[in-house]
Amino acid sequence: MRIFIRLLILFALAVGLAVGARYNPGNVVLFYPPYRIDLSLNFFLFLTLISFLVVYFAIRAIVTTRKMPRKVAAYRQSKREKDSNKALREALKALFEGRFGHAEKAAMRAAELPENYASASLVGARAAHHMSQFERRDEWFGKIEQDAAYKVARLVSMTELLVDQHQSSKALDAVRELNSSGIRHIQVLRWALKANQQAKKWAEVLKLVRTLDKHRALHPALSNRLRELAYEDLLNEHGHDAESIRRVWYDIPQNDRKIPFVAFTAANAFNSRGLFDDARSVVEKALAEEWDERLMRAYREAAAPEGSAALLSQIEHCEKWSDIHPTDPELALTLGSLCLRQKLWGKAQRHMEQALSDAVDPRTVREANLKLAQLHEALGQPDSAANHYRQCAMATML
Repeated sequence: MRIFIRLLILFALAVGLAVGARYNPGNVVLFYPPYRIDLSLNFFLFLTLISFLVVYFAIRAIVTTRKMPRKVAAYRQSKREKDSNKALREALKALFEGRFGHAEKAAMRAAELPENYASASLVGARAAHHMSQFERRDEWFGKIEQDAAYKVARLVSMTELLVDQHQSSKALDAVRELNSSGIRHIQVLRWALKANQQAKKWAEVLKLVRTLDKHRALHPALSNRLRELAYEDLLNEHGHDAESIRRVWYDIPQNDRKIPFVAFTAANAFNSRGLFDDARSVVEKALAEEWDERLMRAYREAAAPEGSAALLSQIEHCEKWSDIHPTDPELALTLGSLCLRQKLWGKAQRHMEQALSDAVDPRTVREANLKLAQLHEALGQPDSAANHYRQCAMATML
């Protein structure tokens, strides 16, 4: 329909020009001595129009010719951008699909455009890392080392990949560089936590766990486990004497001291250094908050000397706990062992036999038989002692 309307308008203009030219009797005289040219006005107007069109198209051709190099350059640049952007999209897609070789090749093509160079280098580094090409990964990172705009992205990626490679020292170097720039966002703290955990820098692990807990950035189970590992290392490796172990213990927050695992580790650490009073105190306070049979083992090892008020106090505590936990084999074994130490033969035998009947753990069975054998030896009953020694030996073989 549009073409029809345009043709109709064109025909109307042609008819109008033809009619107008027919009733236009004017002449134009061009005089240049000794020449004279007479033209009709219509023909002169026609020549003028043709001359204008010729001059217009000639100028247009000159201008277009002069612009041609710029247009060609712009076209080539546009093509390079399209190809590079397409390659970058392919690299990202291949990276997420796990086709790391294809991703790195696409990243090389994308890196030909300066605007995509840094982003393509990060993709190439990740792809090379997942193919265990660590030298090539470092080359990719080295290419954008001087790019300030991508410094944070480079360092965070380096930290993540170095932690994955278990290169904790290099990962911590990257973390320190990030911290010096004032970058301490959650993801950086998470990778710093893993790097310090691999490096077994438990004091730093504790600091980072507390920081991440404030932001609710760690699962509670993981947070508790990391705390336990950190406290275990600090108590076992950094407490070389009475003062140092006590200093480590009192540096632990009050709430964390009540965690059964932490209390058990601390009690064992105190026992290994002969600080039995401290070990008993730790266990008693922890059991007042939450019952845990592991603490009974440490409490048993922290037994006070025979005839002391502290030993009687231990027996009293165990009897109170027995009212609440009457079938706990570790508690019965502990109470029996303490009574044996105090030479309360009847009570000792009753509680250790109860422990033996309730016990499932071979370690508890073995220890109960050993204590009963010692009891029968002290009472002058060699046959019973020998029988329990045999049972102890059989439990050892399990």
